[in-house]
Amino acid sequence: MFEITSCAPKVKNGYSKERGFEGNISLSGAFALYPLVVVWSEDFKKIHPNVRFNISAGGAGKGIADVLTGMVDIGMVSRDLHEQELKSGAIPIIVAKDAVICTINPGNPNYHAILSRGLSRDELADIFVNRKYSTWKQIDPQFTPDPINVYVRSDAAGAAETWAKFFSHRQEDLQGIGIFGDPGIAQAIKDDIYGIGFNNINYVYNLKTNKVFDRIGVVPLDLNKNGRADVEEQFYGSLSELTDAVATGKYPAPPSRELTFVTKQKTQSLLLKEFISFVLQKQAQSLLLENGYVPLNETLIKEELNKL
Repeated sequence: MFEITSCAPKVKNGYSKERGFEGNISLSGAFALYPLVVVWSEDFKKIHPNVRFNISAGGAGKGIADVLTGMVDIGMVSRDLHEQELKSGAIPIIVAKDAVICTINPGNPNYHAILSRGLSRDELADIFVNRKYSTWKQIDPQFTPDPINVYVRSDAAGAAETWAKFFSHRQEDLQGIGIFGDPGIAQAIKDDIYGIGFNNINYVYNLKTNKVFDRIGVVPLDLNKNGRADVEEQFYGSLSELTDAVATGKYPAPPSRELTFVTKQKTQSLLLKEFISFVLQKQAQSLLLENGYVPLNETLIKEELNKL
């Protein structure tokens, strides 16, 4: 249970002439948005020192449930909203873009062959949904007959929903060993040389080095299904290359996606409006690329600001 604690004085809608913006802002939800929201909240507090934040990562499903039941002010969501959620009053505001990528252990005996060959959407669907393959050799005769250990999310997750949508399916259709959270799946892949899974960008690439973390690798998508990862399909060498591919549409959507803040109904809180407006301003958006996300263009920013 996520608890909200506060010792700040109550003010109408989070603003008073005497003290400016003050009060608490509570957020829960997507692991994908969690690191970014922590950065934004720290910058916001530098401007408005009387504001406190309570931020919890527990998956997009938890974020939606928490905001619709009034447990938090903002749900952090990394998937499209369902019709029932919209009917229940969920209002999504896009704040960033990122992507879900297929992950593998570099110790896999087929690793280098997979890097040069890639895997097509159909082959990945046969791994993650249809369970057509139980060994790597069944995918391609050049691969070894070692087992394929498939890891999926056990929690209601935007990453899983987005990955499944890549195959025109839902998260419930993904088959494999259920692991909680982005950090959990990343660790499972690092610990299993025969493992394959999927992660948000931030749990694969090291922001300090711009390269993938040790003991984890990225499976290139064979987008044109020609049995090899062509030069134009090779944009995984660094975080900068990948985020550029997401921004320019070279990396497809899905599994690239929009990340949203969700409120219940149109918020009347001046404090919440100020914070959401803050994250859509140039200064906050300028932090996205260096933190492994893709900023919004000016047209989309105006559209999202109009929702306030």
